[in-house]
This record gives sequence, C-alpha cells and structure tokens, in this order.
Amino acid sequence: MRLLTMLYGVLSYLIFFAVFVYFIGFVGDLFVPKSLSSVAEVSSLNAFLINLGLLLLWGVQHSVMARDWFKEMIASVVPHHVERSTYVLASAIVLAVLMFYWQPMDTLIWHVNDIFWQQVLWLIFGLGWVLVLVATFLTDHFDLFGLRQSWLYFVKKTYTPVVFTEYLFYRWIRHPMMLGLFLAFWATPIMTLGHLVFSIGMSIYVLLGIHYEEKGLAKAIGQPYQDYQQRTSKIIPKVY
Repeated sequence: MRLLTMLYGVLSYLIFFAVFVYFIGFVGDLFVPKSLSSVAEVSSLNAFLINLGLLLLWGVQHSVMARDWFKEMIASVVPHHVERSTYVLASAIVLAVLMFYWQPMDTLIWHVNDIFWQQVLWLIFGLGWVLVLVATFLTDHFDLFGLRQSWLYFVKKTYTPVVFTEYLFYRWIRHPMMLGLFLAFWATPIMTLGHLVFSIGMSIYVLLGIHYEEKGLAKAIGQPYQDYQQRTSKIIPKVY
C-alpha cells in the first residue's frame, strides 16, 4: 500500500509535468499542433461560449478542491498523504481538457512586427515561466506537487506543514508565481481574440485565487503573515 501511494504520487507529478510543458507551448504557440493562436474553426460566438465554459471548469476544479471544507468532505476516501497528488492529477486532467477543447479565435488584437520588440516579448514570456518554476522551489516544490506527502508516508514519517519563509522574491512580493503567470499570459507578439479571452479569464481567476489564498494564510499563520502583508506587495514590487 505504501509503495502504491508513492507510485501514485510520482505518476501524478509526471503527468502534471508533461501537461504543463505542453501548456507552455499552447500559450506561446510553440511546437504544438493546436494553440491559443491557431486558425479558428467555429464562429466567434460559439467559440467564446465554449471557451468560457472551459475557463469556468478550470476555475471551479482548482478552487473547490483547494478549499478546506472539500478536503474534509473527501478525507475518508482520499486521505492526506494522497490528497495533494489527487489535486495535482485532477488539475492536469482539467488543464488537458481545456487545451483539447479550446476553440481558437483568430481575430488579431495586436501583431508586433519589429524584431527587437518581438524578442523583448519572447524574453518576458520565457522569464515568466522561469519565475513560476523558481517560485515553486522557494516554497517547497515537492510539497506543492504532493511528492513530499507520499514520500513521508512511504518511509513511515509524520507529515509536518512547510514552514513559512521569505526567500528571494518573497521578500518583496507575496505571489511571484502569479506574477510569472501574468508575464507568460500577456507577453506575446501576436495577440489573437482567443488569446485575449484566455488571458483575461485566467488573470481574473488568479486575482480571485490570491484573495482567498491570503485569507486562508492569514487565518492559518496569524499575525506573522499579517505583518508580512504590511511590508510587501501582492504581485508587483512597490506597486500592488
């Protein structure tokens, strides 16, 4: 049973990793057969409604499964040592569904022709994803994706929550991972209507997610986190 738990954790992580790598190509229109900027195949209205439903599906899954009341409700079926891995696996599946059924809307919003500014935007795009990855390791990458929980169960050790710390970017902003996502979603030399809908929808979800995450952290950590909120910005240093 412990070995199966460990294998489940590893498999969930690898599936999410593969889907997320594809997701980078999907957002940037890089090396994938279908992306946000692909040629449209259905009318803009139908595409918008389908895409809106997919964004809502992602938001509901990602939010509901992260809530404490939901974790308590499924605790008898999904114990703590596999709860995070299950969340990661479900997120990978929903993200794959979103990409598979996404309907491109190829009306151009902007198209940057200047080579220099194209390179600048691609640099920002790449830095965004690097920031996302680095931010996961500045907290606890393996706890975030469920590997630590399944490993501790495998070696018969009690799980202990990750200690709140302020490393590098976290000294100035509370959500560097979300900043990375904003950069990756919006920095593109070719912005189509479909890409715009995606970026707006995901940005709204990220902002709502930050709101509820901060409420949860303030409740769980207490005064130290409230003090941390007072001396740092949410996303942009010295601004927001």
